[in-house]
Amino acid sequence: MVSIVLGSQWGDEGKGKITDMLSQQATLCCRAAGGHNAGHTIVHDNVTYDFHILPSGLVSPSCINLIGAGTVVHVPSFFKELAHIEAKGLTSASKRIFISDRAHVCFDLHSVVDGLEEAGLGGRKVGTTGKGIGPCYSDKAARRGVRIGEILDEVTFERKLRTLDTSYRARFGDISYDVEEEIARFKEYRTKLQPYIVDQLEFLHKHKDSANTLVEGANALMLDLDHGTYPFVTSSSTGLGGAVQALALNPSSIKNVIGVLKAYTTRVGSGPFPSEQLNEDGDKLQKVGREFGVTTGRRRRCGWLDLVLARYSHAINHYTALNLTKLDVLDDFDEIKVGVAYILPDGTRTTFTFPADPNVVDKIQVEYATLPGWKSNTMGVTRYEDLPPNAQAYIEFIEREIGNVPVKWIGTGPAREHMIARE
Repeated sequence: MVSIVLGSQWGDEGKGKITDMLSQQATLCCRAAGGHNAGHTIVHDNVTYDFHILPSGLVSPSCINLIGAGTVVHVPSFFKELAHIEAKGLTSASKRIFISDRAHVCFDLHSVVDGLEEAGLGGRKVGTTGKGIGPCYSDKAARRGVRIGEILDEVTFERKLRTLDTSYRARFGDISYDVEEEIARFKEYRTKLQPYIVDQLEFLHKHKDSANTLVEGANALMLDLDHGTYPFVTSSSTGLGGAVQALALNPSSIKNVIGVLKAYTTRVGSGPFPSEQLNEDGDKLQKVGREFGVTTGRRRRCGWLDLVLARYSHAINHYTALNLTKLDVLDDFDEIKVGVAYILPDGTRTTFTFPADPNVVDKIQVEYATLPGWKSNTMGVTRYEDLPPNAQAYIEFIEREIGNVPVKWIGTGPAREHMIARE
C-alpha cells in the first residue's frame, strides 16, 4: 500500500508532522523530487529535527528511506544533515538511507549560477532559495547533468564537471567558483558515498512487498513546474504525477493521497498570491504563526485561506483526505475570511481554476466568505468534539467547499501530539 503526502498550497504547510506520524507505521519512505531547498520541521520525542534533503521517515527506527530519481542532491548537505540528526539521537539513520543512482548532483557551481541568474532578472526575480536547484534541473533537462551514480566513475565525473564549469564561464564570464576545489572534495565523497548509492528499480523491487510505503512530497502543487504559478515555481514536478514518474509507482498501488492544507495561506519568495493580506491581519497571521522559512529563514507572506486554489490543487492531485494544519493560529480572530471565488479582469467569476497567465492572476479580485471566529484556545486539542463549534464549522465549510474531501487530521499546535485524528 502506498500513501503520498503532498503540499497543496505554496509549501510550508507543515507536512513534517503528518509524515512523522505516518512513518511510524511505514516500512519504506521515499522522497520523489526537489533537493535541499525543501524543509520539514519535526518535533519527535521532544527533539526538534529539521529535514531538507533527507526523508523525514528517518525518525522511525524501523523505516528504510530512499532519495529518489527525481531529486537533486547536494552531497555536502546530505552528509551534514545526516550527521546532524544522528547527533540528536537517530544513531541508525546512516544505515537506513539510500540514494538512487539516477538522482542528479547539485554542485556548489549550481548555487553560484543560481545567484547570477536571479540577479539577471532584476525586478522579476523568481525568489529562489539560492541553493542551485533550478540550474541543476536545467542541466538535467539539457542532458548535461551529472548523476549520483557517475560520482563513482572518477574520469567521467571530472570531465563532466569541468565541462559544466567551462560552459557557465562562457555564459557569465569570470565567476567566483573553483572547479578544482569541488573536484578535490568529491575525491573524499566518492568513497564515503558509495554505500548509499543504489539502483532504484532493483532497490524498490527488493522492497516490493513493503506493507506500507510512504512518499513524502517536497514544496507543493502551486510550485509545480507545470501546474504552479509559472515562472514563480520550483524546477521539479511537485504533485502526484511527479511522484509516480520519479519512483516508477504502480498507480493502482496508491491508496491514499493526503493533501496538507494550512488553515490560512502563506508563500515564500516572489510570485502571485491573490489572498495575501498586506495589513494587520497578514501581520497577525505571520507573527502568531511564526511564519519563517525552515530552509531560508525568510519571512513568509500571509493571507486568508484560498479555496479556489485548494479546489484547483485537488483537481490535479486527487486528494483522498486532507490534513488541515495550524488551526490554532486562528484562535484570536473575531472573523475569519475565506476566498471562495475569483473575479477575473474580464468580469468572469470562477470557483475552480487558477489562470495560467501571471498578468491575469495579478489582477484577480478575490471574493470572500466571512465566518465567525471562535475566540478560544485550541492549542493542544486532540479530540474533534472538544473544538469550539465555530472551529468545527470552519473545518466543515472547508470540506464542503473543496468537494467533500474529508479533513481527516487537524493540527492544533507545533508538538507531534498536537493533532486531531478524525475517524
